[in-house]
Amino acid sequence: MKVAGLFAGIGGLELGLGEASHEATVLCEILEPARSVLAARFPEARVERDVRDMASLPGDVDLLVAGFPCQDLSQAGLTAGISGARSGLVGEIFRLLDHRRTPWVVLENVSFMLHLNGGKALATLVEAFEERGYRWAYRVVSTLAFLPQRRERVLFVATTTDVDPADVVLVDEVRPSKGGTSLDLHAHGFYWTEGVRGLGWAPDAIPTLKNGSTIGIPSPPAILLPSGRVITPDIRDAERLQGFPIDWTTPALDVARPSSRWTLVGNAVSTPVASWLGERLRSPGRYEADRDRAMMGGGRWPRAARFDGHRRSASEIGAFPVWRDRAPLAQFLRFPGKPLSARATLGFLTRTERGSLRFAPGFQDRLRAHLRVMQAGGLDLSGDSAAIAAE
Repeated sequence: MKVAGLFAGIGGLELGLGEASHEATVLCEILEPARSVLAARFPEARVERDVRDMASLPGDVDLLVAGFPCQDLSQAGLTAGISGARSGLVGEIFRLLDHRRTPWVVLENVSFMLHLNGGKALATLVEAFEERGYRWAYRVVSTLAFLPQRRERVLFVATTTDVDPADVVLVDEVRPSKGGTSLDLHAHGFYWTEGVRGLGWAPDAIPTLKNGSTIGIPSPPAILLPSGRVITPDIRDAERLQGFPIDWTTPALDVARPSSRWTLVGNAVSTPVASWLGERLRSPGRYEADRDRAMMGGGRWPRAARFDGHRRSASEIGAFPVWRDRAPLAQFLRFPGKPLSARATLGFLTRTERGSLRFAPGFQDRLRAHLRVMQAGGLDLSGDSAAIAAE
């Protein structure tokens, strides 16, 4: 299919769809660093700046994809529907669809969209599609099915064709192959910026890559390696943990500071998730109707659901469409990473001691050992030095 990508970021959706033979012909993104990446990585596509300035979509576009800001969906749910939010970015999607309804639409967003405004925001969204003659299906999908990153996102598929969207997004399910982990054998990711109410603990994986602070300071997760070293990953490994080739975001350096690359990667769609979806768009499966469940009341939306043109149903299906073999996280990382600073380590440990979270046995001891080494001059924790520090 010919693809138009709105709010395209650095092209995670479009890159993954391209791996399944779909072609991005027009992209739209307002952030200049992301636009630099798109221009360099999608040289055949036209790159527009502002969706509000787009009069219409090209006539040959079959598939409209968008990872719109979650806040705009929230605002739509507080107003008189999509038309009441026409000044918001989510309304721009439907403005373009009202001009020409593309046969297919794919939306991507954080799983929190299911709970915005007590479910009113998503209700507004699906009603807007139903009013325009679309059937739809959505599902929470985890990046962990493909890569060592724990990241859940909603994939929403709508169509006016004869294909059931459930045959695209509500097929394929496996049980994740998660074995036991050990601090001595596996790397473990966590949020060093937390420690009181949450940790983001991820055995043999990292927690969700985020886009940094509101003032542009990157805050990548920390990784406790089996050697005892505590690092934050290199930006090139962060790109790989989202499925991008190494240095995918370097064109951003032409217009922005290096820290902007973390924002771009943290905001991106994981490319193998998009690639799986692209394969199913090209070759749909067959939805098993016995997965249907009654919709919950009270404005609560399930983690997977569909509309067949007549009624809405929840769907009993998990977040893992596949389980791709991958190297353990410690071996997946190709670059040394940056040792977590003494200040960051001390702040994290202080918060853990103040809170009531329970940790894997030995975790805090290893953090204290890392802190002593960093305070002593930042020697690498590896081999004998790790044992000495632990003692």
